Amino acid sequence: MSEEKKIPTRPLPKLTELDTAEFWRATKNKEFRYQQCANCGTIVWHPRAHCTGCVDGDLRWKTSAGQGTVYSYSIVRLSYHPFFRGKAPYAVAYVDLDEGPRFLTNVVGVDDPGADVHIGQRVQLQWEEHEELSIPLVTPV
Repeated sequence: MSEEKKIPTRPLPKLTELDTAEFWRATKNKEFRYQQCANCGTIVWHPRAHCTGCVDGDLRWKTSAGQGTVYSYSIVRLSYHPFFRGKAPYAVAYVDLDEGPRFLTNVVGVDDPGADVHIGQRVQLQWEEHEELSIPLVTPV
């Protein structure tokens, strides 16, 4: 009996983690949600139970319009994880969303990440869909 080779899959977050579960549930609908403190106005990212500015617990969920700017990036030329191995070279970037959160993601939709990605580049969210959630990626505008 021959054993069927499994196609490697992307590692996915768990929907049971208390602080981030609401964020990941919203990604199913292609919404990038972040928190803002009702007391001092601080934008809070990664999701958590308290404000990183004043330590208050009254955080409100907001939804990003999905536009931002590459703050910094790196090109991955070699990956040992089975899912990413065949995707190298690829760009990993910190992106500043227009509303304030800075998050780490992959830049997709480029032919040559070394030539086609740069600091200050405008990008927009693009979603990689999975059964229970979607992964927020970015593509140049």
